[in-house]
Amino acid sequence: MSLQSFLAKIINEVKNLFSHMPGELQLAVHVGVTVAENLKSFVNSPAADILTAIIPGTLDDSIVAALRTALPKILIELKLVDSTYNLTDPAQITEAAVKVLEDMDGDIKSAFLHDISILIAQVTADGKLTWSDAVYLLEWYYKNKYQVT
Repeated sequence: MSLQSFLAKIINEVKNLFSHMPGELQLAVHVGVTVAENLKSFVNSPAADILTAIIPGTLDDSIVAALRTALPKILIELKLVDSTYNLTDPAQITEAAVKVLEDMDGDIKSAFLHDISILIAQVTADGKLTWSDAVYLLEWYYKNKYQVT
């Protein structure tokens, strides 16, 4: 068996797993990828509220509230910005972290965004998604669903 056919078999298994996951976990994976991608593409938007600009507006209000609370904490915990230690406003924390992300290069930026997407998916799944499961599922979802659309 070639490496390519072996990897294709793994991808098909993950696709099958994803299609049989409960809807709430599929949503969590989608939200994790979407928020991280919105962070990546957010560049000095005229939007008054950065959190509103990066969190998908189609989500349930309770998920949006959880994300608005969790995202700044995640950004602080990842130690993206030393200056966030004195900030308390979630929008200011997020804005400062986005500025740091904008200045990062290639793989370093990708690594931070990958971690952010996993942590956001875990918040959205209300703890029902483990780190290791989220790593595989978000990577698969990003390459096979998000980038395709």
